[in-house]
Amino acid sequence: MNCLRSCSVLALLCLPMMASAQTANTSEPRAFGYSVGDVVTRRIHLDLPAGMRLDESSLPQVGGRGRSLELRSVERRGSEIELAYQVFLAPREVRTLELPPLALRIEGGPRVVDLRVDAWPLTVAPLGPVDASPRHGLGEMRPDAPPPLIDTSALRRRLLGYGALGLLLLGYLAHVYIGLPWWARHRRPFGLAWRAVRQLPAQPGAEQWREAWARVHGALNQTAGEAVFEPGLERFLAAHPGFELLRDELLQFFQRSRAVFFAGDAPQVDRRWLLDFCRRCRDAERGSA
Repeated sequence: MNCLRSCSVLALLCLPMMASAQTANTSEPRAFGYSVGDVVTRRIHLDLPAGMRLDESSLPQVGGRGRSLELRSVERRGSEIELAYQVFLAPREVRTLELPPLALRIEGGPRVVDLRVDAWPLTVAPLGPVDASPRHGLGEMRPDAPPPLIDTSALRRRLLGYGALGLLLLGYLAHVYIGLPWWARHRRPFGLAWRAVRQLPAQPGAEQWREAWARVHGALNQTAGEAVFEPGLERFLAAHPGFELLRDELLQFFQRSRAVFFAGDAPQVDRRWLLDFCRRCRDAERGSA
């Protein structure tokens, strides 16, 4: 509840035939119960004779601030002036402050008169006690509370699903672009024939030797899609130009093959030549000859 205080200042102005008086009535705020951040308002009502006026420049300037109070606004409504102050002091114990006095200049008479408004006390209390209660939870600073836990089970399940799907896709791509080419490369006719010839002993028997030549013939026939003999070599090379560099070796193969199957020259034929020929055919079907 605001406390109304009447502060009257009488100034006698020398006029030719009469004296005039000016009066300022103030409505002051309560003097207690404030803390840092509160806004305090005081109102001043001027009662001036006709012809007298307030010099606006004598009003305090907004923003004028001490260490404890700051003038936030000054408003004038006719003969009433309203001043709003904000408390900036946060004391450790109850302190008494003062709203500053004012000197309002009145003009319009033979001389200028200062109308004084006295200071007004305010008590400001601390936000909390200096020493906290020794009870549990109110004494020394407590450790930070742990962050709240968030249920991430749905996210984990989703990530596991994405991971499984990604592994399936990677497996599919590896099968298509790595597994199948590798399998096909190692299952090509001359690749299989070369591995069979490589397993021949250093001195193969006649039956083993013929079987090795038959494996190479079979690889040649499987590559061509038909039985290939020396008269059909040109057609084979036209259909498979990758073997063109092996023309002479292919002719030798057919000649030596006749000797193996029809002349009875079995182990006497060079095993190293057949292995090297088969390896070169394997490289040719891979495209590296």
